[in-house]
Amino acid sequence: MGFVMDGLDAEAYDRDYSDRVLLQRILGYFKPQTKRMLFVAGMILLTSVVDMALPLLLSRGVTQMSQQITMRNVVGLVLAFLLAAAFSWAFNFLRQWYTNRIVGDVVLQMRENVFGAVMQRDMSFFDEFSSGKIVSRVTSDTQDFATVVTLTLSLLSQVLLVVLIVGVLFYIDAQLAWLTMIMVPLVVAVALSFRYIARLTTQRAQRASAQVNANVQEMVSGIAIAKNFRQEQTVYNDFKQVNEQFYQVQFRQGLVFSSIFPALVAIAGLGTVIVVYFGGRSVLGNRLSAGEWYLFVQAVGLFWFPLTSIASFWSQFQLGLSASERVFALIDAEPRVVQTSHDPIPVVKGRIEFRHVDFRYTEQETVLADFNFTIEAGETVALVGHTGAGKSSLGKLVARFYEFNSGQLLIDDKDIRSFDLDSYRRHLGIVPQTPFLFSGTVASNIRYACPEANDEEVMAVARQIGGGDWLDALPGGLETEVGEEGNALSMGQRQLVALARILLQNPSILILDEATASVDPLTEAQIQESLEVVLAQRTAIVIAHRLSTIKQADRIIVLRQGAIIEEGNHEALMARGGHYAELYNTYFRHQSLDYINSWHKKLAIDPVEIPER
Repeated sequence: MGFVMDGLDAEAYDRDYSDRVLLQRILGYFKPQTKRMLFVAGMILLTSVVDMALPLLLSRGVTQMSQQITMRNVVGLVLAFLLAAAFSWAFNFLRQWYTNRIVGDVVLQMRENVFGAVMQRDMSFFDEFSSGKIVSRVTSDTQDFATVVTLTLSLLSQVLLVVLIVGVLFYIDAQLAWLTMIMVPLVVAVALSFRYIARLTTQRAQRASAQVNANVQEMVSGIAIAKNFRQEQTVYNDFKQVNEQFYQVQFRQGLVFSSIFPALVAIAGLGTVIVVYFGGRSVLGNRLSAGEWYLFVQAVGLFWFPLTSIASFWSQFQLGLSASERVFALIDAEPRVVQTSHDPIPVVKGRIEFRHVDFRYTEQETVLADFNFTIEAGETVALVGHTGAGKSSLGKLVARFYEFNSGQLLIDDKDIRSFDLDSYRRHLGIVPQTPFLFSGTVASNIRYACPEANDEEVMAVARQIGGGDWLDALPGGLETEVGEEGNALSMGQRQLVALARILLQNPSILILDEATASVDPLTEAQIQESLEVVLAQRTAIVIAHRLSTIKQADRIIVLRQGAIIEEGNHEALMARGGHYAELYNTYFRHQSLDYINSWHKKLAIDPVEIPER
């Protein structure tokens, strides 16, 4: 049992909603569909009337034929049946047509709402929670929400049918009708007893489904690594375990829901036996005619199905309620980045100042403590330090992806918490260490930051990157398809596309996390030349991995455990012989021409005479 429930706990942002609150929010999605739902209700009413006419016609036919069988009676009865069936089909078709429209529109609206909410979540949200599970809520859970719509409309149909049948039962014989009604509370009580366990098993099934989605997404994304290390079997075994868990949870859910109706049918069967027994005695005692008794038995048979459907509604409804609860929790997730106001930012000069900033990812993980640091507008600052020193955290705070815990972060002497983030980020360019490209062409990816840019503008910035020579290596130039996540291009080409995208955006502040992947010397030279173009005349924070970039920076900031321990230019820091000199000799020295030529001399190779950029 422990294995089955492993990993199926609620997410940190999940919350418990009362059924009343959930129903109120669900009704909000139904409100725009009021006219259609009234039409559906009308079709349901007409279908129910026609369906009730069939046993009445049959009862009348039985009564007539018990007295005298004539061709006219038989033909009339058959025609009446065909006409009733035709009307029933037509009304039911219109009901199903509009029901599907209602379901489609409601699910569409909910999916748009939840996807819009996901777009508003902070970057920290995506760092903390699995993207596969988030996708599951946007797709699978919103589809499960359709169950709410379908069941609600079905409930309306069943209620109308029950009301009509109850009326017919009392019309035929009040005593037998009251005898039938005695069984109703028992049916309802048994159905409601399944409610809690149905909700619990449904929640676990949806979490298990999200686990499968997350596993598949992660494994597909990392399939190249799995194949490199020949771990296909390990990947398959991991999926098999998650899938087995999903199977076990789904089995339990199916067992619960499949147990509801047999229990209710058993009670309904007992009620039918009672009606048949006492109704038969009434016929023998001449209190009821054979036709009336037959009609009553037929009506009781029709009565139990909608009644058990209504009684079991709340248990079945848990699937939709559980799905809507998960969706609403994602919509209502509290943002961690909170803006005090939303002032538009028409112009950003690019001065950045940290004043006594404290920042930590968790209570146990302090990254910055009483951090003070200023970058002047137009200055390029290179951040260096060991992993975990806080380099990336500075960029994430400036990008407003994370909320700092105390202190102030000022942009052009204004509190960053007062900015309209959409307006601010138009002036902010970010190049991650591994550039991400969307499926499409090179041109569409360059244009991503500025969709309104024309072809000439895209070509102009592409030609400024690496002198434009890299375009000649692409089979289709700017119209070359980049493939999924840019996999059709080399890592160096992806970096060049990302730099062209930033150049087209023309931000005032640039945050650049240099890629550490090795590229060929020609591409390396093109990237370095492109960096000179991109970094020119804008404020830049560079998490530097290339010696050439570090040397060109206006200032080098050396970080250790969230504190600045050294700053200055390359020559001054090397002369000091401190932590930077240690980093240089450990990580950067092999990139220098002096180091390369020393090895060339040992190997009797001609020295490199190309000057460093």
